[in-house]
Amino acid sequence: MSNIPIIDLIYPRRCPVCQGIVENTDRQALICIGCKEKLPYVQTPACMKCGKEIENPEQEYCSDCVRMPKRFTQGYPVFNYVEPLKEGVGVFKYQNRREYADFYVDEIWKVHGKDLLKLNLDGIIPVPIHGRKRRSRGYNQTELLARGLSRKLQVPDYEKLLIRQINTLPQKALNDKERLDNLKRAFFFCENDVKLKKVLLVDDIYTSGATIEACTDALLQGGVQRVYYTSICIGKGFN
Repeated sequence: MSNIPIIDLIYPRRCPVCQGIVENTDRQALICIGCKEKLPYVQTPACMKCGKEIENPEQEYCSDCVRMPKRFTQGYPVFNYVEPLKEGVGVFKYQNRREYADFYVDEIWKVHGKDLLKLNLDGIIPVPIHGRKRRSRGYNQTELLARGLSRKLQVPDYEKLLIRQINTLPQKALNDKERLDNLKRAFFFCENDVKLKKVLLVDDIYTSGATIEACTDALLQGGVQRVYYTSICIGKGFN
């Protein structure tokens, strides 16, 4: 008889890249062997602020971070926001593929785990979504990532401290200035009773940085001293 758990036979694990059933001799595999070879990891040189790839190795910061300085301390993205991974992140975010979080957390840990441990973080905070979107979607994908990273880093995650109080317009169609204006006062940081000083924000996609900046502003105003972020992907921004 097969040793494969019944649940895996009924609901076989799907690959976060190709969306097909994971074809791998290792039952613990989270991704197809072929897809693993196509992953678009962020390569060096990278911006010392947001972590985005830059072409000139003599540059310290990307043009986005030079033009619009960021208040967060440093970012730790894993992949470039391009295919073949781009579609899978959308499926994770909008089509209830919550199990993809296992793969993304493992990759963040594999690529940035050592650096994140050195930060001596006080807490992990997922970027919140508005309550209306949460009710419609049924979950917040960044909370799944934050919980997984909390277990890896042995740092508590706080899902209720940062609140999205305004249901903002979609960011996709806006330029960088419009994105910042769109998110002004969108986030509210509850009273910092736990006295967090260094926190890690967790998001799925970083593009212009407007969302992370708005969250950072709220956290700094609430008494946090240093804000870092990690994300599955980082886009090209407005370079």
